[in-house]
Amino acid sequence: MARRELTLINRRGLHARAATRLVQCCQQFDASVTVWHGERRADAANIMALMMLAAPCHTLLIVDTDGPEAEAALEAITLLIEARFDEDG
Repeated sequence: MARRELTLINRRGLHARAATRLVQCCQQFDASVTVWHGERRADAANIMALMMLAAPCHTLLIVDTDGPEAEAALEAITLLIEARFDEDG
């Protein structure tokens, strides 16, 4: 299991397009991913659950990964968030 605290830095936070990108990123790995915003949690395989976190820009998220490719998944998620989901130009 791997865990990392990440801050959303894209302007819109975890909205529909960003949530979709996160789900697509996670699907590439043999790992389960859980995203926490405060006391709320979401399975990163579920776009609606991610959007229900209501996480705007500057939100601190905790990302937990578990499985054979947990570390690789966490690194890919970190890069995606740091790249602002390739949204902000």
